[in-house]
Amino acid sequence: MTMFHFFNCAILTFGPHAVYYSATPLSEYDTLGTSVKTAVVYLGTALVKLVCLATFLKVSESDSFDPSQELLKALIGFIDVAGLYFALTQLTHRNISQNHKFQAVGLGWAFADSVLHRLAPLWVGARGLEFTWDYILQGLEANANLMLSLSLAALGSLMWLRKNKPKTLIPIIYACAGIVATMPSITSYLRWGLKWHLPEVVGFQVLTSLTMALISWQLFSACQRPSSSA
Repeated sequence: MTMFHFFNCAILTFGPHAVYYSATPLSEYDTLGTSVKTAVVYLGTALVKLVCLATFLKVSESDSFDPSQELLKALIGFIDVAGLYFALTQLTHRNISQNHKFQAVGLGWAFADSVLHRLAPLWVGARGLEFTWDYILQGLEANANLMLSLSLAALGSLMWLRKNKPKTLIPIIYACAGIVATMPSITSYLRWGLKWHLPEVVGFQVLTSLTMALISWQLFSACQRPSSSA
């Protein structure tokens, strides 16, 4: 039963990444190499963030919410944006369209994040004798993170790769990218500042990720129209 629970949680956590790759044109265009290179960039970015967090953050003896420390975490979190910028603009990609490029980058980024932050807790905790919903919620959280990573990659693609986008949409694109990039700090505030329980936090993440995915898709579609009509 314990291994069955572990496999269920692992499929919920990592399965959507494989489904997304195989169910979209990413598999047809063989973009796996782009996703793998992006995952390596994510690991390098995570290492830089870890060094910055260890250097600049104070060790707290309680789980209370410290606004100054959380603001510093949010600023350090923008290293992710720099990593995505490198993955989108500096990595050598196959001859794939901008649409497929941001999806491959976002997928590789989200998968590396799930492996780094969720594989070990799943292996240690989900195999325990006592059933808990925490690891199922962790899988739902990974799915929300997948949508947020794809959204941030799409917005980054519009910011850095799309030159002829409507000027009226530029502030909205940057505002949405800022919201997605600071989502870890927002959820941290909800959990430790407002004392939300894990199901409430995960529900908020899922709802927010769906909303941002829809907005990003609409923005990407709107920015595609000038090029298609030209």
